[in-house]
Amino acid sequence: MNQNRNYLFKSSMQTHKVARLVAKAVDLFIVIILSVFLYPFGILLGIIYLCFADFIQGGQSVGKKIIGLRVISLEDGSPCSLKQSIKRNLPFTIPLSCMIVPVIGWLFAVFLGFVLISLEIIILFKLDSGHRLGDVMADTSVVSSDYIKIKSSSSDVSWFSPKKEMG
Repeated sequence: MNQNRNYLFKSSMQTHKVARLVAKAVDLFIVIILSVFLYPFGILLGIIYLCFADFIQGGQSVGKKIIGLRVISLEDGSPCSLKQSIKRNLPFTIPLSCMIVPVIGWLFAVFLGFVLISLEIIILFKLDSGHRLGDVMADTSVVSSDYIKIKSSSSDVSWFSPKKEMG
């Protein structure tokens, strides 16, 4: 029997990248709802949400909470700080802030947003580490929420450290 199968995802990293895109899509959906229904004040609320999104709830935006992901600092593994959350979401907040200006701002925001989001996706899928532009700028990484639970419950003993003799 020929076992050649084509799978949608070639590795768990690809699955993780798609999960990240879905989580960000949920967050951007929240921003779009705020922006459309509460214009122009909703745009400011959307910008504020994006700035705080990865800082609140220990590194989990609403989208990441739903998907089961968390943003951590690469410096020390702690949850994403407010400063890092602001930096990592700049590719989304900059075009959104342009939308405050009617018509010309909207057109510019769509163009700039398309360019930055395309760049985000290209970098996400090209880097072996699975980081996007925002992660590179803020020195952060997205991990599974289970990773934090496993890391905090594991002991400091390595598999390669010598075992103590009972006796």
